[in-house]
Amino acid sequence: MNEQVTSTTEAIHSGIQASEAGQLHDPAIRGFASDNYSGVHPEILAALATANGGHQVSYGEDVYTARLQAILEQQFGEGIETFPVFNGTGANVLALQSLLPRWGAVICASTAHINMDENGAPERVGGIKLLQVPTEDGKLTPELIDREAWGWGDEHRAQPLVVSITQTTELGTCYTPEEVRAIAEHAHSKGMKLHMDGARLANAAAHLDVPLRAFTRDAGVDILSFGGTKNGLLFGEVVVALNPEAADGLKFLRKMNMQLASKMRFISAQFIALLEDGLWLRSAAHANAMAARLRSAVEAIDGVEPTQATQSNGVFAILPEGVADRLRRSFAFYDWDAARREVRWMCSFDTTEEDIDTFVAAIKQELA
Repeated sequence: MNEQVTSTTEAIHSGIQASEAGQLHDPAIRGFASDNYSGVHPEILAALATANGGHQVSYGEDVYTARLQAILEQQFGEGIETFPVFNGTGANVLALQSLLPRWGAVICASTAHINMDENGAPERVGGIKLLQVPTEDGKLTPELIDREAWGWGDEHRAQPLVVSITQTTELGTCYTPEEVRAIAEHAHSKGMKLHMDGARLANAAAHLDVPLRAFTRDAGVDILSFGGTKNGLLFGEVVVALNPEAADGLKFLRKMNMQLASKMRFISAQFIALLEDGLWLRSAAHANAMAARLRSAVEAIDGVEPTQATQSNGVFAILPEGVADRLRRSFAFYDWDAARREVRWMCSFDTTEEDIDTFVAAIKQELA
């Protein structure tokens, strides 16, 4: 057994604790940094094991990928096209490329993941100009979109031809079906298409308590990046062309963007397990419930100032000077806006009530 590491943060990042089975981390440690920190849901691991063994046709011609297409048609309706990919950045770039000519631009919130957290991939890999709009809550509106929806026909300006929204947003807020529909109708009326980054789509469905298609296809979304990694998958997302006529060349773009999995059955098998028996919704609802528990608790603590509505699995709050750094000695989480001491706490499918209560007790102790 390796030497015991006393600092939780050091244990998370150094990876020098090992169990007798060779495990390099302490599985009892859970933090609030990201839903990407969580492991793989046991049912997803079981699905991967079931899909293993024997031979299946490669590059998406396998029976699992065919089954996934049928399951997604149950969620979104017939006539869609589905394209499993490795990750969220790849899904977003691929989806946006399929909607745009070379001279096209995308209107998005300034906080959008495609703008803030994808290291220029839309611009450098996709060749896409992003037209950013500041928002208070991460959500676009028709009025905000119009700040950048202009200049069509002007050869000196990248042409705004797509609107991209995130559901739920990077600030944890959620578009209602009516809000999505208003954006879609406005975008379409101006000749633009609508992309939805659904990295936390399941959390939105759990919050809204409506079917997935109610705030996607039925609301006018043309193409969707459907996330799984933040909801218990080992890896994988799916680009869903809800309006295939609006998207062009996805089959070829996926390969060009290095997002075509040779052993695609292992992406598809995970999504089958996620979607077939409601695991996607149970896991997301649990993560949302843990965030609601945390939000309710910190609202009662003097010195903690929540900054956004808690409508998914994240809580945003401002803390007094120095408190965040002291808490991070034992709990992993990130600053959101360090200049104003705003932090983000994320919950996952495996977050427990005890995790929340222990964290809340630590906050109270630091503020005492």
